[in-house]
Parts: sequence; C-alpha cells; structure tokens
Amino acid sequence: MSKKKSLIWYSIIGIFILMQVYPVSQPEVVKENPNDLLVTTQVPDNIAVMLKESCYDCHSNETIYPWYSYVAPVKWLVNRDTRLGREELNFSNWASMSKMDRATALSDISDEVSEGDMPMKIYPIMHAEAKLSDEDRQAIVDWADELTEALFD
Repeated sequence: MSKKKSLIWYSIIGIFILMQVYPVSQPEVVKENPNDLLVTTQVPDNIAVMLKESCYDCHSNETIYPWYSYVAPVKWLVNRDTRLGREELNFSNWASMSKMDRATALSDISDEVSEGDMPMKIYPIMHAEAKLSDEDRQAIVDWADELTEALFD
C-alpha cells in the first residue's frame, strides 16, 4: 500500500476514534416514573405492549439504549431523536400534563400512527418488535380516540 493510502486510512481511523470521545450528553434514563401513562391510566394490555415496544424508547424516560447508541455518529442521532421525542411527548410525564395537553397528544398519536409516521421508518429496522401492522395501528388510533373522549366525560 502506498504512503498516501496509508495516510488516508490512518486519518479515517483517527477521525473515527476522535468521534467516539466527542462529548455528547445522553438523555437520562429514569425507571421510576410515578406520572407515567401506564402507571396512572388504565391502558389495555395489548396497547401497553405496543406503546412500550414502539414508542417508549423515544417518548419516555425509560429509554433502552442498544449497543450501537454508544458509537458515533449513530449515538448523535439516537440522542437527538430521543431528546426531540421527549420534548414532543413524554409518556413519563403524562399525569402532570393538563387535560388539553393530553387531548392534543392523543390527537397527535392518532394522526401520526394512522399516517404511518410513527414509529419513525428507521426505528423498526433495528427494533423488529416495534413494527406495527395495520391492525396494530388501528388499535392504537381507536384507543387514543377513546381515551380523548374519556378525558372530557
């Protein structure tokens, strides 16, 4: 191998190593969440399982970080998606949300899930259990719509 190719490879490896030590704060994991949706609200078991498998990694404080979420540049994407997901909706804070915020969140869930926008397209590629069938999507939509109505009964 020529000196030029060696230098290129050493540079690529060096950059990759430097990327690993670049400090990035990972959203905190909290396992005890007394205001969590699944703690404070009666959710059918099948819906609870789907929410845990398809939503909770980005939309709760109970994120499970897989091995690849510690390797840059993937860790940057995972941390950003988790942070943005929690900002948009955090099931761990459900009971502390106002009734109107919960209704808005449920409406958004219904829209995003029915349109196939959630979970994000890339998520089920690495998490096969998160893939939602059309029937699963409809079940979540029906549940969200029913819970919205129940909020105002």
